[in-house]
Amino acid sequence: MMMGFKNSVFGSCLMLIAFTCWINAKSIEAFGTFGFDIHHRYSDTVKEFLNLDGLPEKGTVDYYTAMAHRDQLLQGRRLATSTTPTVTFYGVSGNQTYNVRALSNLHYSLITVGTPALFFLVALDSGSDLFWLPCDCITCARNFNISDGKKFELNIYSPSNSTTSSPLPCNSTLCGPTRACLTRSNTCAYQEVYGASSSTGILVDDVLHLGTNTNPQDIVDVSVTFGCGKNQTGYFLESGGGINGVFGLGMGGISVPSILASKSVTANSFSMCFAESSGRIEFGDKGSADQKTTPFNLQKSNPTYNITVTQVAVGNNVTDLEFTAVFDSGSAFTHLNEPAYSFIANNFISQITETPYKFPYEVIFEYCYALSATQDSYITPNLTFTMKGESQFYVTTPTFNVIRADGGQGYCLAIVKSQGINIIGQNFMTGYRLVFDRDEMVLGWKESDCYDSISTESPPKRNPTGSPPPPTRSRLPQLPPPPPATTTIGTTTSDVSSMTSGLVVVILAVFFHSLIVL
Repeated sequence: MMMGFKNSVFGSCLMLIAFTCWINAKSIEAFGTFGFDIHHRYSDTVKEFLNLDGLPEKGTVDYYTAMAHRDQLLQGRRLATSTTPTVTFYGVSGNQTYNVRALSNLHYSLITVGTPALFFLVALDSGSDLFWLPCDCITCARNFNISDGKKFELNIYSPSNSTTSSPLPCNSTLCGPTRACLTRSNTCAYQEVYGASSSTGILVDDVLHLGTNTNPQDIVDVSVTFGCGKNQTGYFLESGGGINGVFGLGMGGISVPSILASKSVTANSFSMCFAESSGRIEFGDKGSADQKTTPFNLQKSNPTYNITVTQVAVGNNVTDLEFTAVFDSGSAFTHLNEPAYSFIANNFISQITETPYKFPYEVIFEYCYALSATQDSYITPNLTFTMKGESQFYVTTPTFNVIRADGGQGYCLAIVKSQGINIIGQNFMTGYRLVFDRDEMVLGWKESDCYDSISTESPPKRNPTGSPPPPTRSRLPQLPPPPPATTTIGTTTSDVSSMTSGLVVVILAVFFHSLIVL
């Protein structure tokens, strides 16, 4: 049994090393800051790494419905339960993040914690404060299902296995009046509720391994407080978001950005950049002088990254509609209440020329359209939010492409009608570097492909004259011919090429690592 365990751990480590080497090979540019890469849970990169089966195929409405359904289940959660350098996560993955399609379409980072260090693939969540990991679990997800009936084992944190771990005492300021105290061990306990999901355990201190955002990195080890999650429920037990931990990025004092600032490791600010399948995160990043900004709406209790929209434009149709919304990286899609939802939807559909499409089963997205067999692109009106302070935020991805039930192609308006608060989700953040500046209490944004340095020139302006930008042209992926009705549309041609290159790098990484071990 012990030999099997060691082989399992060794195999998992090889896969993690190979995977992070592959990702890092795609981005070697240094920013001189602390950061790490973000990966979407449903990204092809992570799906290849985990080789997941039984998941909705990318491009199908089931795939996007699953993401939006997860958003709704988690939105009941407790929202908000320089001269210094910028830093990011330490390791070959660096500041890159990954959009993992298999895990609720969220963005993830590979982090290392403890001594000796263990890897974890954590969901990045600006809508909550606490960072927690599965830990000496009574109930938690321990693996992913992979092909051929095999499973990929997930690391589980254990304080007893880390020489730098210690329990957080009840009299710590980070324990606070809302936490419970286990009097026998004088240990602070926690429970985090995320709608229909939760994590319960104790709080511990241990080393989070960070590094400068340079190549090569300088190591920056920081002791942080996080949750040792002994019991997980809901989506955290399934192939949902955060099954290997959640990295809370909120304004609370227990969040990692707050701890880094309180220890003068970084400025009290961080940035996240979102591309279609990857991104970046950097702690201490205050953005650039030419970024646009809007102030946060501060609340004394449970502060969040809440902003005010003062005007909405769909193409040339403009209304002075004011509402507040939370920028939440833990939501895959944007969720809006009335009247904002109907204004955007009604003006959007009035400017669409394609034929409305109704799926033969119920889906959460109300407005979808069919494309003809000869179309390789489609045009939609631009969606623009004017924020408090008059800065404009152009939504670069107001739609998403889908594969119809009959095998044809189409697209849907990527907004879900909210039953609660307004949330700007990851889909509307795509194409931007977003700066959460808690020193100045502003949200900053600038268009970015997530690989341009903050020292480089700005990308071409979408609106150089101040007039409304032209309509958005969205291109379709090069999909193969529709397969028989009993199968699902496969990987695109570009994805196959990427997979082949990635597998070569994985094989080489494992080979060289084996030489080092020998």
